[in-house]
Amino acid sequence: QVQLVESGGGLVQPGGSLRLSCRVSGSISDINASGWYRQAPGKQRESVATITSGGYIEYADSVKGRFTISRDNAKTTVYLQMNGLKPEDTAVYYCYFSSGLEWNEHWGQGTQVTVSS
Repeated sequence: QVQLVESGGGLVQPGGSLRLSCRVSGSISDINASGWYRQAPGKQRESVATITSGGYIEYADSVKGRFTISRDNAKTTVYLQMNGLKPEDTAVYYCYFSSGLEWNEHWGQGTQVTVSS
């Protein structure tokens, strides 16, 4: 059974940095894309950053220039480097991997990021 193991969340002051990691535990073949979503209290889940198998990267406008998505060579671990954090970045961050012709989705358990002074 495939599991995604997230780490790296926490409490940080405005302007600070955090690095999230998401590692595949088990085996996923034919990965199409991976990335990060977030959900703040009372808001819908939104896409933060995506990286496709071919290396195409897309960011939400709200994080461009501050967040960087990357992955390891095996494409089974995805990272989100978050710099210049703002209070509005406070949310639970979820990683995902999609695979196969049907773009099956696998989700992490979520990690809390809190930006506060």
